[in-house]
Parts: sequence; structure tokens; C-alpha cells
Amino acid sequence: MTSPAKQAWPRLRVADWSDTRDTLHMWAQIIGKIRLAHAPLINHWWQVTLYVSPRGLTTSAVPYRTGAFDIEFDFVDHQLRIRSSDGGIRQVGLAPKTVARFHEETMRALDELGIEAPIQSHPNEVQTAIPFAEDDRHASYDPAAAHLFWRQLMQADRVMGRFRSRFMGKVSPVHLFWGAMDLACTRFSGRTAPPHPGGAPNCGDWVMVEGYSRELSSCGFWPGGGEEGAFYAYAYPEPEGFAEYPVTPAEAFYSEANGQFLLPYEAVRTADDPDGALTGFLQTSYEAAAERAHWDRATLEDDPRRWDDRR
Repeated sequence: MTSPAKQAWPRLRVADWSDTRDTLHMWAQIIGKIRLAHAPLINHWWQVTLYVSPRGLTTSAVPYRTGAFDIEFDFVDHQLRIRSSDGGIRQVGLAPKTVARFHEETMRALDELGIEAPIQSHPNEVQTAIPFAEDDRHASYDPAAAHLFWRQLMQADRVMGRFRSRFMGKVSPVHLFWGAMDLACTRFSGRTAPPHPGGAPNCGDWVMVEGYSRELSSCGFWPGGGEEGAFYAYAYPEPEGFAEYPVTPAEAFYSEANGQFLLPYEAVRTADDPDGALTGFLQTSYEAAAERAHWDRATLEDDPRRWDDRR
């Protein structure tokens, strides 16, 4: 019998939902850019991200004039839900439709709520940046696949959140960057880093300079890079000996092409202890960065259970 812990990690082959994934990626870019239009800059672009919610992905509260609004992809009822602090609500159905139609329906819903949303007209970090209003190429939406993807994100978010709690230094939330559509969490040593060379497609190099302005160790989950997606971990700048560090579990490997450690999602899903397998990968890949770059680990780390006996 499969344990409840293993049942929580769903199977979703990338090949079975790549068209839906690519359409959802463009939809997420539109929603992320709406947040970007109104949220003030926070270091490393943390103000633009989406977050895993109990029903999908959310912007969280976005400041607007003297109020706020939020936008959530609901992958249970398959609606895009926009809520304003003045009480207004609008919904856009999540169903097979072009990016152009999704863009038009979303902008109309915002206009009906009195929310201006001046966004860049095309996506970033993709090779072919079709303007949203003209994108009739991406038009797939499989609700079952979108629901399974959200369940993958929930498990990754849960384990990565526990891993994040061990770090006392500067550390990002666990959040989804819509540029590459990856769930990420990043720890920082406290030292500056050399300017990043950039090179992401349809994305200014200055964006990467801001994102990588401090020495870091980053981990995350991406719905690609493996049969069912992949967990990743990298360091910037990459210290000498990083790639040779003994990272667990056995299925993890260093990809020269990607400049990072990778762990296939299916290796976690099928492990006897999925949480333990992923935690091991996150911890040992972080140690590869922290040890090889000589981080002040005694200052930066602590036990998240340190006050349990006082509760």
C-alpha cells in the first residue's frame, strides 16, 4: 500500500501537459506584470512573484492607490479571481483559450474594477516573445493537469518552506518567478557578488544584475528538465569545487549544461520518504555553496525548533 506521504506527490509527465504548461506560463506572465506595475521594488525583484495558495497561485495583496487588490489562479474551480479592497470581484474562466483572449478578458475585468494596469506588452525570458494581445499560438488548458501542477507546487512549497526556516540570514520567501515559471527560495551569504553577465532571452541584462547582486545559494522546482519536472540548486558566483560536492540523494547530479545540480521530480515522488529525499537535496546542495565559498554558517543558521520547550 502506498503511504499517505507518497500519495501527496502527484505524477504529472511534462510531455502530457506541455501545451497547457506553456499557455499557463504566458497567463502567469500577464498576472505577474500586473503586480509589477503597482508593487514597489524589493531587492532581487521579490515584489513581482506569485505564491502558492490553498487553491492555486496568488499575487497576495497588491497596493493600489489607497487600497489594494489581489489576483488568484484558482486551480480547484478553474477561475482567475480578482478581488478589490472596495468589495468588487471579477472572474475570468480558466479554459482552453488563446493568450490574446485571456489578456483581453483580464484587462477588461480590471477596468470594470477601476484598476489601471499598464504592463509591458510581451513576455520575458522566452525565446519567442509574442505580444500578449497577438498570441494565438498558446491556447491550451487541461484543468486536470493544471490541478496536478498546483499539487506538485504545494508539496515543493511545503518542504522548501521548512528548509527555509533553518536559515537566520537574508533569505527570500518561497515564491514563483513567472519569467521561467519556477518555484524558488534563495539564501544569501551577506557578501556582494560580481555583476551578473545577463543573457536571459528577451530580458534586459540589468534585470539579472539586480537579481544576482549578492552572493547566493538558490534552490527550486521547475516543470521541465526531467520526465516530470526537476528540482534544481545553484550558487552565484559558483565557488571552486561546488560541482564536485557530494549532493544527495543518489539520483541528483550536476549538469554542466545548466550550471546547477538537478534532481528529477520523479526521484522524489517515488522515494520511500519523499520529504526526506528532497530535504537532503536542498541541504547538501546548500552546503556545497556554503562550504566551498566559506559562508559564516554559525551566524547564518539555527534550529527552527529552538523555542519549542517554551511553548
